[in-house]
Parts: sequence; C-alpha cells; structure tokens
Amino acid sequence: MTNRVLAACDGACKRNPGPAAWAWVIAAEADGSPGRWAAGALGDATNNIAELTALEQLLSTLDPAVPLEVRMDSQYAMKAVTSWLPGWRKRGWKTASGSPVANRDLVVRIDALLAGRDVKFVYVPAHQTDGDPLNAFADEAASACAVSQQSATGALTADQTRRLAVPAVTTVPADGASAAAKKSSAPRTGSGTASGTTPRSIAAKYPGTCGCGRRYAAGEQIAKGPKGWGHLECAAG
Repeated sequence: MTNRVLAACDGACKRNPGPAAWAWVIAAEADGSPGRWAAGALGDATNNIAELTALEQLLSTLDPAVPLEVRMDSQYAMKAVTSWLPGWRKRGWKTASGSPVANRDLVVRIDALLAGRDVKFVYVPAHQTDGDPLNAFADEAASACAVSQQSATGALTADQTRRLAVPAVTTVPADGASAAAKKSSAPRTGSGTASGTTPRSIAAKYPGTCGCGRRYAAGEQIAKGPKGWGHLECAAG
C-alpha cells in the first residue's frame, strides 16, 4: 500500500481585490511524522489569485512521487485545474470564448506541478459548523495572514492534530488505485478530477457584482446561483 497524504489549501482576501494570503495544511507526512502548515502574505491581490497560490504552494512543498488528496472549498480553483485547464492549454491559454485565461502564470505553474502526479481533488463546502476540519484550519490560517500580512509556518501540535480529527493518511493500492479509486483520482497527466457538484459556468463578458457583494472581473468564470450570476463558490454554496 502507498500512503496518500491528506492536505487542504485555501486563500483569503479582505475585499476583492484587497489584502490577501494563502495557506495550506498537511494532516501528516507520508511516513507518519507530524503534519505541518504554512501561510503566506500576498499584499493586495484577488481572491482567485489567493486560492490558486495556495494550491501552487502546497504542490511545490510536497514530494511529487507521493499520492496526495487535496481538500478545497474554492469552486473556481478546483474547476480551473480539473475541468478547464486541458482546454485552455489546447487553445493556447485562451478560454472557450477566445479571451486570455485569467491568472495564466499561476495556472501554467500549477499545470507543470501536476504533471505526472497522483492528485485527488475533493470539494468541501466552506464555513460549515460540522465541515471539514483540515479545510477550516487552512481557512483560518489564510484569513489571519491576510489581516496581519505576516507569513508563518509551523508543525501541528498534538492538540491541533486531535482537534483536526482526521486520519493521518489514507491509503491506495500500490499499483495506483482500485477501479473505484481510478474514477476519483487525478490522472497522471496532471489534469485531475474532483468530487462534488460544480455549477455550469461561463466567462463574464463584463465586470459585475456577485450576490455576496464582492465584484468579479470581465473574463472571470461565473455561474448562476440563488442570488443571480456571481462567483462559482457562491453559486455552488
């Protein structure tokens, strides 16, 4: 059996754009040693940049040979790396409407980091009372860093590990996956797959305001939710 490391990553933005930060947390290393976390300040940036940077930083810090499960609450970041990225790459980093891909530099770097890796993406709703503890930890770390603009790293304490209440690792068969796991694990081309339901999205022709009160930019992927057109995570919420 091969250990699959469990991790979560998240971005935070105090206004959009505004003071932003990224964070990730690893429940435990592949060898069973204590988990760790990191958060980094971005200065003024958008929420989407913070979300993508969190994933980029997580992938950069881990051994690409180790299978990984990433828990995320950003519909935008997850769709970008699991659904839209192959088409963007094929079209020369253009959207289906012919517009330049937003945050292209970050997406290209993530694409390179995913190549040849076994990564399983799992969508978890944000800010739930009984939600995913790993994602909640990353969310808190990113939010605190966005406010302080002070980057930080650390190892999980015994108390934090108990509070997170997640298994240190999951395991997959040494040959890569069972039939069910193959359907949910990211292909080793780096495109990835995600569990959870995501709304149908389009590229915004014009900038606008989401039902949550935050702005979205022209060219940004948006979807229709209970409060009208807006951010993917709001439409899915």
